[in-house]
Amino acid sequence: MKMEAMVLERHGGPEVLERKTVDIGEPAPCQVRVKVHAVAMNHMDLWVRRGLPNVKHVYPHRLGCDVVGEVEALGPGARGVSVGNRVMVQPGVSCGVCAACVGGHDNLCKQYRILGENTQGGYGEYLDVPDTNLLALPPNLDFVQAAALPLCTLTAWQAMYKKAHVGPHHTVLVQAAGSGVGSIAIQLCKLVGARVITTVGAKEKVKPAKELGADEVILYQEQDLAKECKRLTSGRGVDVVFDHVGGEVFEASLRACAWGGKIITVGATAGFSQKIDLRHVFFRQIEILGSTMGSKGDLAAAMPLLADGRIKPVVGLILPLWEARQAHEILEQRKVFGKIVLQVR
Repeated sequence: MKMEAMVLERHGGPEVLERKTVDIGEPAPCQVRVKVHAVAMNHMDLWVRRGLPNVKHVYPHRLGCDVVGEVEALGPGARGVSVGNRVMVQPGVSCGVCAACVGGHDNLCKQYRILGENTQGGYGEYLDVPDTNLLALPPNLDFVQAAALPLCTLTAWQAMYKKAHVGPHHTVLVQAAGSGVGSIAIQLCKLVGARVITTVGAKEKVKPAKELGADEVILYQEQDLAKECKRLTSGRGVDVVFDHVGGEVFEASLRACAWGGKIITVGATAGFSQKIDLRHVFFRQIEILGSTMGSKGDLAAAMPLLADGRIKPVVGLILPLWEARQAHEILEQRKVFGKIVLQVR
């Protein structure tokens, strides 16, 4: 079987993305073929396109981890869904049999892979995935809205609820409200009654950040992040920092943190390496916690909140998949508030 897809056969700028006809085999045992209707973009798409160390690809490689669509076909032994079902794809793939997987911590599996990163993703008309990676799509969500949710919901859920244990007594700094993961983190914090301070890079992003529930918004290009957090907390600092930016921002996050506070780092879109003064960590007893994705159970637990609208997708731009080059350029410019979603049909 053949399909149309946007693929890369080498690393580089957006120009390496090409529309090609590629082969796709029959679904393997316990796999399901999904007819892709929409796939949302993440910064991971940019990193993989540019090239990541120690990540090997089978070319042509398809990006895209946030995938929604309809069940097209079932492989031998596939269970849990029927042809025609509307589904959301869990973006993490694991072995399913190790201690981490059977213990409900599949994102700690040594064979853990993320769609579009180190295995084929959703930048195509079809995608074959394990039957365990499918969730029924709530009827209130269309394909575009639903595509904006999986990876960022998983990431924010584990970080906020399982790592930081955010509650109503906390003040939380959420970096980059306009990002997909930032927009979900704000909503999760507000659901449990926490106070949220967030950051944006432009004045036009202040209003949508507050509409998401943020109590205070800092323009990080114009204001000193740490000083503003101290001012807004009467000199105390924030209890929790949700950081997915890294780079120099991580050092500012450290200074913004209260004594005994926590920094949850889930990514580093601004850079992976940064010198920090360890005295801030041990003397002020700050916890730095790493978090990647979340378990399949986490996304399942979040589904009722997605279904009844307590967690809302934030979509900033919709483009056809075949305009993926332009979408990559726009994401790199950080001008969109919310997710960029690529429609396949």
